[in-house]
Amino acid sequence: MSNITLEMKQEAYQTLRVIKETFAARHWFPGTSGNLSVRVGDILDGQFQFAITASGKDKSVHTPEDYLLVDEAGVPTEQTGLKPSAETLIHCEIYKQTGCGAIFHVHTVFNSLVSERYGDLGTVPIQGVELIKAFNIWEENARIEVPIVPNFAHIPSIVPHVSEKLNPTIPGILLRNHGIYAWGANSFEAKRHLEAFEFLFEYVYRMELLKATSL
Repeated sequence: MSNITLEMKQEAYQTLRVIKETFAARHWFPGTSGNLSVRVGDILDGQFQFAITASGKDKSVHTPEDYLLVDEAGVPTEQTGLKPSAETLIHCEIYKQTGCGAIFHVHTVFNSLVSERYGDLGTVPIQGVELIKAFNIWEENARIEVPIVPNFAHIPSIVPHVSEKLNPTIPGILLRNHGIYAWGANSFEAKRHLEAFEFLFEYVYRMELLKATSL
């Protein structure tokens, strides 16, 4: 797409660098896990581009080859020896379904535990916790249900489940025993949403423990 300038690309890469550094400091990228993306430019006639973390990189360090640009099909838009994240197709689908501006995916102990605990139910129910307001849900004693989809080694097999379970009012979706994808209109909002989800998942887990020990 000709509307992507070098300045826009560099701005997206810098945004990803700052977010990557912040999340790495929280140990949200064990091994080389997780992936981050930011849309660059507008979505025009179903076509768009986004910057995404390259596959197999240690996200606790910075190198000149940490990111690349891909199109709406997850194909690199420039000649490069880098591979996009293995889960790029999930990012593609979320952008198509939501029109969001950024998507962040991390693996943490708490998001993995709650996705397995509630996996058969298909959602993580959360009610009456203050951080639900981070999703612009302001009702008293609000209840949300965070969707959970099955995880497969074959990434394209996950995409239809994401399409089916994605809830436009809940800016996140869990892969069972894998991790959370959170998104927002921009990187600031996506970061806020991800931080809220992580707080809520830890809350749910610890509340389950409290209930079990009080029996």
